[in-house]
Amino acid sequence: MATKSKDDVTLERIHNPSFLHVLSPASLKHMAREWLKEDVPSFDYAGFVVGEKEEKAIILQKEAGVLAGQPFVDAVFKELDCQVEWHISEGSYVEPIKTVATVTGKVRHLLLGERVALNCLTRASGIASTARRLALVAAKCGWKGEVAGTRKTTPGFRLVEKYALLVGGVSTHRHDLSSMIMLKDNHIWTAGNITQAVKDARVVGGFSTKIEVECRSYEEALEAAAAGAEIVMLDNFSPQTASSTAKDLKEKFPNLTVEISGGITEATLATYCVDNVDVISLGKLTQGYQALDLSFKICKEGKDPTNPLVNNTGAA
Repeated sequence: MATKSKDDVTLERIHNPSFLHVLSPASLKHMAREWLKEDVPSFDYAGFVVGEKEEKAIILQKEAGVLAGQPFVDAVFKELDCQVEWHISEGSYVEPIKTVATVTGKVRHLLLGERVALNCLTRASGIASTARRLALVAAKCGWKGEVAGTRKTTPGFRLVEKYALLVGGVSTHRHDLSSMIMLKDNHIWTAGNITQAVKDARVVGGFSTKIEVECRSYEEALEAAAAGAEIVMLDNFSPQTASSTAKDLKEKFPNLTVEISGGITEATLATYCVDNVDVISLGKLTQGYQALDLSFKICKEGKDPTNPLVNNTGAA
């Protein structure tokens, strides 16, 4: 029996193919309809040219990376009465060039869904690919904490981006302002001090909602923990200062969760993967990511004379 490499074991640990089940069918349907309505608010002029004959199309992945976003593609084409057959499992790392899916239906409907579906797939796959790289960096350090995204997402597209983080193998962090109370610098300045801000937040959050406080110094972190915050975020700390601060906080407050954020990049991530740090969050995961290169091709009888790659379905 072949021995698994360290990378193989790490990938198994951070990949879970069942994330589809966290998505609400109602949300998927609503999003797909809104996206299609945005793209075709009145006449589909080009659709008039191609008509409604039955055709087949393939989705090609032309760049190496993690495939993500399948449920959103399925939802788009379901609205158009088209059928999608996936040849590659979501969360798989795909080497180019590969046919990852076949879509069948009326040609006008295929082309109605083409750009909307690709927008979801290319962006979700780009995020998942970045997330996978960062998760592997942390795992190879032997670090036991979680790499996480942030709330720095695209308006109206957050569900796709947060889902892609899961597929890539990192934590989503809070989804919205109602998911967890995070007191940032502006909240603290307005409230007067950290202790008062935490006290007021507890009144409305009660026992069921965690409170996190963004801290710029050891003193602020200590005050936040003493005030009863469950999580302190060390914002823009150097690796050395973050490590020593986290160690001291954990000694005083063993149940405290320590998060580090601000200015962390793929190149510096490993230096923050230290004991006593539980979460490292990066806005980079959903800001400025590079979309993966995928394309959509109509192919008659399974062939496209302009693209010999369409027969490369599934296996390498």
